Amino acid sequence: MSTKEVQEQLVNSMKHWQQIENRSIESTAAVIAKTENPLIRLVMEIVQRDSQMHHRVQQMIIDSIEGKPIVLSTDEMGSISEMIDNHLDIENEMVGLVHQSLSDVKNKKMVVQEYLLNFLVEDEKKHASMLQALSKVKQGMYPYG
Repeated sequence: MSTKEVQEQLVNSMKHWQQIENRSIESTAAVIAKTENPLIRLVMEIVQRDSQMHHRVQQMIIDSIEGKPIVLSTDEMGSISEMIDNHLDIENEMVGLVHQSLSDVKNKKMVVQEYLLNFLVEDEKKHASMLQALSKVKQGMYPYG
């Protein structure tokens, strides 16, 4: 399959996926409207916001193929690299705090709190992973830079 064909297939997949994300957003909204339970509402709001963000990411993939390509200059990456590293330190600090809190609640029959803390630790790890991967994006765009 040619690059052009792969790009067309990817765009079609992203557009289809966006339709599914829209259904997810509608579904979570229906659950939120039907319940007053704060835990269920919170989880549905998180899922809903993630679906909204997924939709944006999918649109960026589409736009990067159909429109203007995404360019990350070495100058720009250099000017924000230290800021990203500092933010990565913040994310890692939060992971440490969540791990400590998880340790504190373990075997205390605090299942709701443990559930939410586990969500937080995974989300913070995801943020750290995304920030670390930016350097790989830069290397992929500028393998000799």
